[in-house]
Amino acid sequence: MSRNAASAVLDDCDMGAFYGGTIDGVTRKIRDRWFTDLGVNTILISPIFEQIAGWVPSAGKDFCHYAYHGYFTLDYTVMDRRFGNEADLRDLVDCAHAVGIRVLLDVVLNHPGYPEPSTFRNVGISGWDPGWEAAEPKNFYDYMNRSSSSFNDWWGPDWVRCDLPGYSPGGCDDYTMLLHGLPDFKTEDERFVSLPIFLRNKADTRAMDMPDTTVRGYLVKWLSDWVREYGFDGFRCDSARHVEPETWAQLKHACVQAKREWWEQQRDRSGATPHFWLLGEVFGHGVERSSYFDCGFDSLLNFSFQEDIERGIHLDALYEDYAAQLHEHSDLSFVSYVSSHDTHLLDRRKIREGSAALMLAPGGVLLFYGDETGRLPGAPNEQDPAQAARSPMNWGATDAQLLMHWRKLSRFRTRHPAVANGVHLKLFDCPYVFARLDTTGDRVLVAMAVDGYLSLPVGEMFADGQQVRDAYGGWRGVVKDGRVSLNADGFVLLETDDGSAWYPDMDCRGRGLP
Repeated sequence: MSRNAASAVLDDCDMGAFYGGTIDGVTRKIRDRWFTDLGVNTILISPIFEQIAGWVPSAGKDFCHYAYHGYFTLDYTVMDRRFGNEADLRDLVDCAHAVGIRVLLDVVLNHPGYPEPSTFRNVGISGWDPGWEAAEPKNFYDYMNRSSSSFNDWWGPDWVRCDLPGYSPGGCDDYTMLLHGLPDFKTEDERFVSLPIFLRNKADTRAMDMPDTTVRGYLVKWLSDWVREYGFDGFRCDSARHVEPETWAQLKHACVQAKREWWEQQRDRSGATPHFWLLGEVFGHGVERSSYFDCGFDSLLNFSFQEDIERGIHLDALYEDYAAQLHEHSDLSFVSYVSSHDTHLLDRRKIREGSAALMLAPGGVLLFYGDETGRLPGAPNEQDPAQAARSPMNWGATDAQLLMHWRKLSRFRTRHPAVANGVHLKLFDCPYVFARLDTTGDRVLVAMAVDGYLSLPVGEMFADGQQVRDAYGGWRGVVKDGRVSLNADGFVLLETDDGSAWYPDMDCRGRGLP
């Protein structure tokens, strides 16, 4: 692949394709301390369930869209071998737990994958005309034999609604629509169903007929079994607005029980905990307290942060609002980001300031892969713009200075719960200086967009004679007459100096770079 300097994109990466990332590769990065040096306490991995085997046309019929993201599930009971095997998965979770990192698994309850001929061939279903192997995105559906009765041998009309003969069509509401044309699971249907025919005949599946069980019941059982077997610490629930609250509540209950059962068997294992956490992706949701918190969700992704940063909102207004919301609603939790696979990457020219705004924000935060290394977006696609945000990780062209910037900010955040959960106090407008403090006594003072010699009034946060240090620039000193004087390098992250070495296990040249 090559870099287009004029447009700052990767202009020849294979859009919509697998790039070779594996479960074992993530584990190697855990062992190499990549995540630890970034102050990461939770890793979110893509769905690992078996996906459709082939591809389907993109929205604009201009590229082959494979199931690289894990959102086109075929069988929820086995792993997709393109990602790795069960031993790899167990090793990942165990290694993460051993160094104090939780593991979330992305899951989709709304829909399985599209019908496509490679998958149908593999599971013994016809329905596609001879010669389909030569299909291209523009003529892909010309090979579908819509008069074939074989489509009933797939999920079947009792399980999904979709645009196929013999199936009920999608509806007009969030719960029954065909999202992006995908089949929609009938999770709202209270009728009992049998195992789909293709799963009955699939040699490697672990799916079995369950008496008196609904579609919802099967899906909840299949997903919670992964928690019971591997000890996942939570799920990120994709397309949460398109599944009924009752289904999410049932999934949460089952997974809490499954995690407890796993923990009872693994409580002596390093890092094992009995807790299970549910994160929801509700497209467009902000920091408001909504009914999703009443059906099992512990936290929701905050789509508004990226938008607000890009339009230049004053940070203090944002921080004040976030902190106030969190203190007003004891059960409110949200996770902000500056880049996402659902939207786009933050402009790389703004990533240094954007990362600081994120890592100093109240609430939870999400670091999207490659934001810490300056990964460039892929080529733009008008019909599917989110594809550009999913370019390959730039292991061979990392920005060492940007990486160190992220590490300083994120580890400061990790050391100080007050950053995420404390009271927010603006101290000065120019330069912008604020403080955070919480009920445990944790307190920090932050100055943003500052360079050169700086004399900061800190008496409201730190007493005269107190040893303090700047966790960003490395300065150490003592508070005198309510002030500290130092040379700033863009940011000041002031904390109590406990006498420990300044990042003793981090090489400022960029530890962890391959």
